[in-house]
Amino acid sequence: MPPWPVFGPAMGNLPLMRNAVCYVSPVRHWVLIVAGQIADDWLARMARITNISAYCFTPMDGLKELRAELIRDCRCMGLKGTILLSTEGINLFVAGREEDITQLMERLRSLPGLENLDPKVSHSDHQPFNRMLVRIKKEIIAFGVEGVDPARHTSPKLAPLELKKWLDEGRPVTLLDTRNDYEVKVGTFRNALVPDIRTFREFPGAVDRLPEDLKEQPVVMFCTGGIRCEKAGPLMEMKGFKNVHQLDGGILRYFEECGGEHFDGECFVFDRRVGVDPALRETSHAVCHACLAPLDEEEQRDPRHVPGTSCPHCHKSEPEKMAERMAARETLLRERCAPLPGSTEQAARRRVRIPASHDRQRLIDALDDLLPQVGRDRWMRRIREGRLTNYQGVARAADHIVRAGERVLHVSPPAVEPDVSGDVRWLHEDDVFLAVHKPAPLPVHPCGRYDRNTLSNFLNLVYAPHVPRILHRLDANTTGVVVLARTRHWCRIIQPQFADGRVVKTYLAKIHGHPADDVFSCRAAISTEIERHGGRGVDEAHGQPAETRFRVLRRDADGTALVEARPVTGRTNQIRVHLWHLGLPVVGDPLYLPDGNTGDCQTLPPGAPAMCLHAARLELEHPEDGRRIAFESSAPGWAG
Repeated sequence: MPPWPVFGPAMGNLPLMRNAVCYVSPVRHWVLIVAGQIADDWLARMARITNISAYCFTPMDGLKELRAELIRDCRCMGLKGTILLSTEGINLFVAGREEDITQLMERLRSLPGLENLDPKVSHSDHQPFNRMLVRIKKEIIAFGVEGVDPARHTSPKLAPLELKKWLDEGRPVTLLDTRNDYEVKVGTFRNALVPDIRTFREFPGAVDRLPEDLKEQPVVMFCTGGIRCEKAGPLMEMKGFKNVHQLDGGILRYFEECGGEHFDGECFVFDRRVGVDPALRETSHAVCHACLAPLDEEEQRDPRHVPGTSCPHCHKSEPEKMAERMAARETLLRERCAPLPGSTEQAARRRVRIPASHDRQRLIDALDDLLPQVGRDRWMRRIREGRLTNYQGVARAADHIVRAGERVLHVSPPAVEPDVSGDVRWLHEDDVFLAVHKPAPLPVHPCGRYDRNTLSNFLNLVYAPHVPRILHRLDANTTGVVVLARTRHWCRIIQPQFADGRVVKTYLAKIHGHPADDVFSCRAAISTEIERHGGRGVDEAHGQPAETRFRVLRRDADGTALVEARPVTGRTNQIRVHLWHLGLPVVGDPLYLPDGNTGDCQTLPPGAPAMCLHAARLELEHPEDGRRIAFESSAPGWAG
């Protein structure tokens, strides 16, 4: 109990006193009444916060029980801060009333190995911590270097007054700051060597970069309170430094005993005070809680300083934030597609949705009409094998009558899928749109032999549990821009632009032959029937209307040309079919060949010569405000 007058049960009979204060302790259940100047002095003392920092390297055990005890007692006394416990020792930063700090230190000094725990003390007029934490850690100061054990050996300590004497005398000595770069920004010793590190774990690498001749010279390391030097010193000795000292008690003890001589600026502290001057008084610095950078008054006024979010040192523009997000997506894709998802045997389950036009047909008739490239006989064989089921796994017979909207599952036997390119690159990402560069070969949707090795599956793996919605498609062998809606909601709103012709698509194509005109077009109707080779053809009598406009960009000496293609309509294989029909087939196309015939290869293997068709640009309206937005993919090498 503090040494002030305490009035007991008779205090109800006391006369009313001017400036009297009655204080009821929430912990010890005693009542204190003081008056006049005594009250003023007492209130000032009660308002003052005592801040301590201390550490000790010593073997410790029973950490779980000790942690529970310290959490209970510190919170009961109203103390706040952080205590780190480890088998290698203790490290603490705690603030509260002086008598409660005294009681905490008495308890800690009663533990084996902590009898001489000596804290550094300063005072503030407010609580610098938000809460009380007691944690068990592998190390009380993260370093990660095996063989460094300060409980057994540390470098010789140099007293603050002795260091000041050395500096006053101008002795040849190198001062080495072991702290992080944002701490150094607030202040450091004059002419100190700064290793430029973001975390203490980077210090070993910084030591390797120090000049070799420094190993023979006197070096004095320093940090905030000395704990980092306890590990930095033995490390430097292990690396061949022969005359290493550590500043005993760090900068804070130097301030306490020597003031600010030979030191420029302030000392960064890890609490809400941020910085303290050589008199250990709080300064005007703030800290950015996003990047931990200390901020002076001018930086605090900077519009890029958003408390709790950003500051001039870490503020990022929206394009910079997007670039970071996209880089993270690409890294995740590499992780989840190594090896490729389809590289192991697995059954494929594909959905066949019955449209209204096929309502009440027999299953075999609907399948043969919807997917004729498979062939009626093969569909019958698959039905007999029980590979056409409902979602509950019940097999459907060939005579099953389907209804509009019904979903039938086509189950394929376990198989390994052909290899594809996984070099998907992100072009844009926001809350509405996702745009990526699709490599080749890579199917967009599950088809044929491909189920898991598809762009849609790759993106589902990255965005799970969310499912981006692909708004259009490219052939497996075509590279370039693919645009998706981030949600089903946006997909419903954006999709009509593709049906209405409001989307402008621009392709680059390298073709066999030199067109007669620089600008030309093709309006040949595209067949609705999928032919034997799996592609489409021209069918002027019964095909769908189609139009593609072309512009020659370059005619090359080897007989090829580079053209820009803009499809007005969006039929399957439209650009390839139109160029083939004009006698100007795409270079490298495995299906629409230069001799006017068709091949039997739908998807090229990885490493094969490229099919020279590239989706370079896609422009459409932004659904939120109607402005035109474009997504672009850089031209491939063959277009250079």
